[in-house]
Amino acid sequence: MESLKRPNFDFKNDNNSAILRNFQTTFFAMSRLASFPWTYVEKQLECNKSADLISEILKCTCLHPLCQKFPPSVQFRRMFLMELIRRLEAAGCDPLDELYDALAAVVGTEDTTECYKSYLLPSGDAVSLLENVALISDGTTGLVTWEAALYLAEWALDHQQTFTNRTVLELGSGVGLTGITICRSCRPSRYIFSDCHSGVLQRLRSNVKLNGLMEETPPLVSMEELDWTAVTEEQIKQMEADVVLAADVVYDPDIVRSLVELLSAILRCSRPDIIICSTVRNQETYSSFKQQLEKAGIQHRVITGAVKRYVSIQPSLSNRNNSTAHQSCTIKKYLQISKSPLYIQALLKIYQNEKSN
Repeated sequence: MESLKRPNFDFKNDNNSAILRNFQTTFFAMSRLASFPWTYVEKQLECNKSADLISEILKCTCLHPLCQKFPPSVQFRRMFLMELIRRLEAAGCDPLDELYDALAAVVGTEDTTECYKSYLLPSGDAVSLLENVALISDGTTGLVTWEAALYLAEWALDHQQTFTNRTVLELGSGVGLTGITICRSCRPSRYIFSDCHSGVLQRLRSNVKLNGLMEETPPLVSMEELDWTAVTEEQIKQMEADVVLAADVVYDPDIVRSLVELLSAILRCSRPDIIICSTVRNQETYSSFKQQLEKAGIQHRVITGAVKRYVSIQPSLSNRNNSTAHQSCTIKKYLQISKSPLYIQALLKIYQNEKSN
């Protein structure tokens, strides 16, 4: 596990340290350039006519050891460095040699189909994940981190007692952000990652190993190929899950039907805590999910409460449901929301309607 230690900032202004931390977390998560605090940088450059702040930003991003070991995409680094140069030149500051050297190194690097994203935990560690640059590849969306996975991971960090010394089953684990975060921070006794796509499972295994989980016990970590349409109740019982999680699995009507059937089977076998985190891109699909839960005798409630935003993934408009790709939602529908400007993040707790037994 790579430790993301922040450089020693020699600034009297505490705002600078906060800005540098913001740049660092946003850079390693590969958030959109527009999400960086450029306005503050502009004001500092105009007031001081010095490149010192840009130099410190460079040290905690492109020149940081984590970037050398787990680099964000070539295109992202190139765009980021060009933006730093543009801001520096617009303010009339002296050129910064290391900034131009960094850009020259990136320009001479060939683009790849894969990259690393790293997410800073409160402990100072970073969860680093190998992801695909393209949102959809090999016939699946599971090779990138989606907003709901980050949102659920942050909720878990605020509710560690939900997972401590318990067996956790995650449905549709994708590249593994939520599960790896929980394993590193919440001390579960066992964590079962699962997915149905062979390519996703292969990437998941790599990321779990990349973050050192295969070498440590507890938690006991396993990866299961789980087809929601074929899993048996005997398989479910053998897992003995105390907590069941899923993030960003409510995006297609056909998948929703299979998910509800699986949740019904799980609740017939035991009474685990079930948490489903969804990015509401299509209100009709999400409403259908809740209606199907009710028809199956499964109740749900929205979980409310403050969530610390350690870093925000800025979702691309090229999302899973092309028919709603440019739909903008009213964010204040739920108390518990993301800072994302595009979509609502809804967190549901699922439980059996006792009257249906």
